[in-house]
Amino acid sequence: MIATYGFTATLTARPGLGDRLVDLLLTGLDEGAPGSGPHCLVYLVSRSASDPDVVQVTEGWTSEEDHHRVFAGAPARAIAGQIDALLAEQPAYTDHVPVRGRASF
Repeated sequence: MIATYGFTATLTARPGLGDRLVDLLLTGLDEGAPGSGPHCLVYLVSRSASDPDVVQVTEGWTSEEDHHRVFAGAPARAIAGQIDALLAEQPAYTDHVPVRGRASF
């Protein structure tokens, strides 16, 4: 499959909650979670090298429609609700149109 839609989200946790935010985001890869399905082709959680409370998530999806459909489901809404409680500010999103690359984790 080819990713035709993607984005990077930069999330800033409240002070000292970066570890909890990372752990919660990584549950997105658990069985039945949004990142575990066939339409999510890239799901990468990264941290800032200089601020452990700044976390980035890079996602690549088969289509924007697939992403929105998956995120309308209960598992994604449950994770998103928990994430909101950890954030110091609204996430910043940068959308992407994937061209070519490689993801093998």
